[in-house]
Amino acid sequence: MPDLRDAGMATRRRVLGDAHVDRAEAAKTPFDSPFQALIADAAWGHVWSRGTIPLRERSMLTIALLAGLGNDHELAMHIRATRNTGASEADVMEALLHVAIYAGVPRANHAIRIAKDTFAAMAEETR
Repeated sequence: MPDLRDAGMATRRRVLGDAHVDRAEAAKTPFDSPFQALIADAAWGHVWSRGTIPLRERSMLTIALLAGLGNDHELAMHIRATRNTGASEADVMEALLHVAIYAGVPRANHAIRIAKDTFAAMAEETR
């Protein structure tokens, strides 16, 4: 599926940034190469590259789902990606308010702390 993978990698770079994708690609081994291909094809090619909703909304959906499921490492990565998707800090808070109601206050509370720390680190990096 070269076209799907190409579209997925282009979207992945747009959302996560070249530096992140370059690091991930450089760290790829024969063991995890099939998994990396699955991510490129399924997550980034099939889902993120669809033209049905903008990247901003996909970003907010992803943040809410990651927070609700407690996937903290991926959550911080997607908070960082908001600089490329157009989702604002206020958008992230709206998503996390939904997490509080539909997935639980403890999950949202933890995710809010991760978001605050990540946004603070991002602000520090731009100084």
